[in-house]
Amino acid sequence: MADKYLWEIEDSLKEKGVGVICGVDEAGRGPLAGPVYAAAVILPDHLQIPGLDDSKKLTDKRRRELMPIIKEQAIAYGIGVATQQEIDEINILQATFLAMERAISQLGGKADLALIDGNREKDFGLPVMTVVKGDSRSANIAAASVLAKVSRDDYMEEMAKQYPQYGFEIHKGYGTKAHYEALRTYGHCPLHRVTFLKKFYGDK
Repeated sequence: MADKYLWEIEDSLKEKGVGVICGVDEAGRGPLAGPVYAAAVILPDHLQIPGLDDSKKLTDKRRRELMPIIKEQAIAYGIGVATQQEIDEINILQATFLAMERAISQLGGKADLALIDGNREKDFGLPVMTVVKGDSRSANIAAASVLAKVSRDDYMEEMAKQYPQYGFEIHKGYGTKAHYEALRTYGHCPLHRVTFLKKFYGDK
């Protein structure tokens, strides 16, 4: 099956006179532990990267194969992080925006418009267009989704060495049965989002 064409949104914007477009996506809004990551990517127009798609639809192996290709071929990219402490302080939505802002800031002002996956937008200092399910509809957002996901997974696997009792290398901080069992046994660690555990502790 041929790779699907992921440039329709960018093409329609280019026809309206929009210049350089970046795609922005996040990884890690839902987990109980760890930071939220975001990536911003500017790909050359109509670049076809075989197998590129929404990172959630790809295997870990495929994402890791695509990561260096995206980095090598992108005109510019940035990867931003908001820590679990920032998530607890300002809430997950605002922390996600903060990570996105940090990612966009690494593009060196090259983008004229940001395509943001989802339906929530913020002023990032340039025009923004939100795209629901954008990670499966836009090449730039799809590329950003891969960079954000792999970067966060790598971080959580590294943290698993520091906190081996939680199994972060397996579930990446998401609320799996094994993760909740570890929380019952060991309590939470500095990597956990305390605001995400209020219901858990309330149910005990």
